[in-house]
Amino acid sequence: MDTQSSKTSRRNFIKKTSGATVGSALAFNISSSQARKRNSNTLKVGLIGCGGRGTGAANQALNADPDVILGAMADIFPDKMEKSHNALLTEHPERAKLDGSQKFLGFDAFQRVLDSDVDMVILTTPPSFRPAHLEAAVKAGKHVFCEKPVAVDAPGIRRILKVAKQAKEKNLSLMSGFCWRYDFPKRAIFERVLDGEIGDIVSIYNTYNTGALWSNPKKEGWNDMEYKMRNWLYYNWLSGDHIIEQAIHSIDMMSWALRDVPPVSATGTGGRQSRTDELFGNVYDHFAIEFTYANGAKGFHFSRQQKDCSRSYAVEIMGTEGVAKIDCIKRKHTIQRPYRVWEYSGETNNMYQTEHDELFAAIRKGKPVNDGDWMAQSTMIGILARMVAYTGQTITYEDALKSDEILGPKIDEYNWELDWPTADVAKPGITKFS
Repeated sequence: MDTQSSKTSRRNFIKKTSGATVGSALAFNISSSQARKRNSNTLKVGLIGCGGRGTGAANQALNADPDVILGAMADIFPDKMEKSHNALLTEHPERAKLDGSQKFLGFDAFQRVLDSDVDMVILTTPPSFRPAHLEAAVKAGKHVFCEKPVAVDAPGIRRILKVAKQAKEKNLSLMSGFCWRYDFPKRAIFERVLDGEIGDIVSIYNTYNTGALWSNPKKEGWNDMEYKMRNWLYYNWLSGDHIIEQAIHSIDMMSWALRDVPPVSATGTGGRQSRTDELFGNVYDHFAIEFTYANGAKGFHFSRQQKDCSRSYAVEIMGTEGVAKIDCIKRKHTIQRPYRVWEYSGETNNMYQTEHDELFAAIRKGKPVNDGDWMAQSTMIGILARMVAYTGQTITYEDALKSDEILGPKIDEYNWELDWPTADVAKPGITKFS
């Protein structure tokens, strides 16, 4: 997903710094010998969730403005925090300095960052934590960069929608991690589509077909909770399943093309064919969903995470006067109409960096950006898709949004001894919609 024009892509940045020394928990008690001076223009960033995505986002935040510094970090794992901090120090030896009083561990560490004097926070923990963390951040008066997806169930989405409104009322910026909306080529082609260049949209076919992803074998000393937290992708109460955690990017582009009007209903299927081992928790390895829209348009989504299978990451938008094709792997963007073909050949950008460039520019100008409504809706469309695949039923968007099904524990219930039951793998026709 990283663009070719990026000086240091997210992937290369993490790879380059992966050899950094991981400190022990004792490192959190060692103070920095050089305190950084802060002036009236300095913005402090708090990082909540120190994995690869969080580290990349913090790096981009520090690159976005010359007067931005890292103010605090939070995670539940000391090894992840030290790896992240060392990576950031490699890129920003002065502006990423922290001492032990600015690095917080534990399930309540996010609140300690919010209680500090940071101005903006990056929320990059597993998705299940997002609603509570975002709610607390807005309550604390912080600007937010919020990774996708923003929830794993409908009650979480309703919470996000309420918080997005509160952020507007408080004039706080709330930026989403749906990065394709900040990609110059995507903006160019979607602008043409929305301007009617291919006529009325009839159908959209989108894919996110990938291979197998990472997993962490259980180590001595890990209890069940730590094992699940270190393999959160494979538990739907933590990730929402891969159609929400990963393939949601393609669903978001479908929604973008349809002016962020939600579908009326969806139906579809999914299951586990190759990832059947207990290692993979209770998530599916493939989905195939059909969405129906009020104007008669149809959306078709296909995604899978299966080893040694062909890959596809694309969106094809069929209109009454042409077809728009977006290939995210080949980075090719075209519109085909009778006797005329348009292909994007303009400027490319590092969309991850553009997100933060625009976010910090908005904060500086006092003109907040707020992605809250559409980021919540795109996530909810993914949740609807999971619901219809799990149950085998046709479900309306309205009914899905009203669902009271809660997948995980409340934020104050998390602890290392928590024995949260992992639901059985869903069985269409047997698993009920609730």
